[in-house]
Formats: sequence, C-alpha cells, structure tokens
Amino acid sequence: MVEVLGINGEAFLINATLIEKIEFIPETKITLTTGRYYLVKDSKEEIVKKIIEYNQKIIRGITAE
Repeated sequence: MVEVLGINGEAFLINATLIEKIEFIPETKITLTTGRYYLVKDSKEEIVKKIIEYNQKIIRGITAE
C-alpha cells in the first residue's frame, strides 16, 4: 500500500498492485484494475517514487514499517 493525498487534503492508502493507469489532467488520476479511480494531489514523481519504494520493500521482505 502507498499513501497518497486526496484532492480534499486527506491522506489515504491505495493498493499499488491494483494500479492500472495514472493520468495527469492536471490533477493526478489513479485508475485501478477494478475500474475505480481516485484524484490525488501527489505529483507523477511522488507517486512513481512511492510505488518503487513499496516494491523494493516487498522484494526485501519488509511488510511493516
């Protein structure tokens, strides 16, 4: 799970393995494989960094912080 900041200013967790597509319209729109989508304030760079860090933790076997 990665933490993102919704357009309403509240942080929430999103399942990074379900992300199908990320669009920048100018908000960031994250579409999941389920068809649901979320508009967030995070930039492209922030989201990509968070997903990479999340995947690195999985590879290393770290599931909790």
